[in-house]
Amino acid sequence: MVDPTDLRFRDDAPHDGPAVTLDAFLAGQTNATAVRLEAGDDARALLPHLEQLALVEISFPTFRDGRGYSAARILREAGYSGELRAAGDVLVDQLPLMRRCGFDSFAPEAEIDADALARALDRYDFRYQRAADAAVPVWKLRHG
Repeated sequence: MVDPTDLRFRDDAPHDGPAVTLDAFLAGQTNATAVRLEAGDDARALLPHLEQLALVEISFPTFRDGRGYSAARILREAGYSGELRAAGDVLVDQLPLMRRCGFDSFAPEAEIDADALARALDRYDFRYQRAADAAVPVWKLRHG
């Protein structure tokens, strides 16, 4: 099985403080440096506060709920550079797509097999569209 540190794709130290809910943060707990977004929370509410946050944890209550992908993309495109963690019902085959949306750490409910993780992360050599990650699309590589 995968060591949890293998599910973090950052060079800095992991944030170890508790994450407060978005409602608590917006209601005045503004000294917090970590916020947890639940499914249905509007990530845009954090945009004025991105500089003070070290961690945004986005909940995936079920693998079928894709709202967290949009929240991650909104935050990354707005310039958020802190840790962005996908937590909950996160499946190994979703990790490459989540990384493209800007997630750089993961806290899945179920253990992930190390071989399955390696296969998932190495499955595709090229990307076809732009995303929140730094991957250059194949058409840009071919045509400049």
